[in-house]
Amino acid sequence: AHSIFSKFDKILTLGIREETFDRGMYELELSVLGPKRLLEIDGRINPLAKAKDADKILFSEEHYNVFPDLWLGDSQFKVIKKLTDENPTMKDYNWGTTHLTKWQSYEGDSIRGFYILPDNYEEGKRYPMLIYFYERFANYATRFFQPKINHRPVFPVYTGKDYIIFLPDIHYKGGNPGINALNCIIPGIRHLADMEMIDTTKIGIQGHSWAGYQTAFLVTQTDMFAASIAGAPVGNMTSAYSGIRLGSGLARQFQYEKTQSRIGGTLWDSLDNYIRNSPIFHAPKANTPLLIMFGDVDEAVPWEQGIEIYLAWRRLGKNCIFLQYHNEPHHPRKYWNKLDYSIKMMEFYDHYILGKPAAEWITVGKEYEGK
Repeated sequence: AHSIFSKFDKILTLGIREETFDRGMYELELSVLGPKRLLEIDGRINPLAKAKDADKILFSEEHYNVFPDLWLGDSQFKVIKKLTDENPTMKDYNWGTTHLTKWQSYEGDSIRGFYILPDNYEEGKRYPMLIYFYERFANYATRFFQPKINHRPVFPVYTGKDYIIFLPDIHYKGGNPGINALNCIIPGIRHLADMEMIDTTKIGIQGHSWAGYQTAFLVTQTDMFAASIAGAPVGNMTSAYSGIRLGSGLARQFQYEKTQSRIGGTLWDSLDNYIRNSPIFHAPKANTPLLIMFGDVDEAVPWEQGIEIYLAWRRLGKNCIFLQYHNEPHHPRKYWNKLDYSIKMMEFYDHYILGKPAAEWITVGKEYEGK
């Protein structure tokens, strides 16, 4: 629970239900044990402001398919009033609905995640599926995802094309981040397959940055995916270890020894872990079509990492395409480049997952211009 407003011996607080991640408002009276429930919804309440001289609180309510409009209520939430209706056109689209689920990893851990079903979902029908992930997303199941053109797939666009979207959590053990991702995501896919929801021959996966690395690694370990897209991925931990983060000037070594990359040691005392979790050392086993995206002034991941993956895959005769966006950082910022990437992402999946004719850029490509 997070305290937001206080008045004398009482505190208005935001509470989160652990099982569903729904958020509600509660009152804590400091002389009484336990909170008093004021308002609970199927979704999220976001307290925004309290009037200085009146018993009024401004807040929003949201869910994946509920736009976070503004509401006004008293401090006990006995009388509430909706103030805005900012996105009425949502009803005209196949937005989808979110559903939390659990499964067991190959390492015996209980894993959570959620999936998004198209509004026209038919029980018993097998649907194509797109996986999007990073580390933990289960707690976003009740969040409204603003549709916008960036480095991610726009979820309502894909549910509108009858995809199921799956956002699995990953539990890391330390030392083997790629293996950990595999051990959480694959049984999650099998869990949905056992529910007779997905066509296991039509699964795509997409990740950016840390998830881009994991995507590139996963396709060297399994042929379960029909298509894969990795944005700004590390391909070789041994060379990325002593790279520089251009945005901060920091050596990248700390990431592997202490933080997100989770190897837990230096290149010299943990070399086996660096090699075991680096995609390029497993490239001969990769069979999934792979699309790599990089900006060539990436301030977080050296874009040469993408070149290493691309050249390794092409040297081995693998199906790999490299999208280079000139003078773009870790996440493309120019609108035309973001739009181009979003279109190419969809065309890539349309071809390899839905079986549509390949766009010309997939079959012909473009020669490197040297800049």
